[in-house]
Amino acid sequence: MRQHWVVVYTAAGALQAEIIRSLLEAAEIPARTQRESAGAVYALTVGPLGEVEVLVSEAHQAEARDLIRAYERGELESSAGTDLIAD
Repeated sequence: MRQHWVVVYTAAGALQAEIIRSLLEAAEIPARTQRESAGAVYALTVGPLGEVEVLVSEAHQAEARDLIRAYERGELESSAGTDLIAD
């Protein structure tokens, strides 16, 4: 069966998208990023062409959104015991 991917987060740039993707994958939620090809070719980092979408499988959508909200509220802790702070 083919997996259906859904957007759970739209980042302002590639770095922010990779942070969210890594957060999800650390929680064992398969994730990937996608962006407008023109934005990647011309290295645009602002506006709609600079946006990067983070996608997860439809089955993990609710769990991913909950984790992202917790990250944005600063409710997550690193393994070293220090708070992870969302920008």
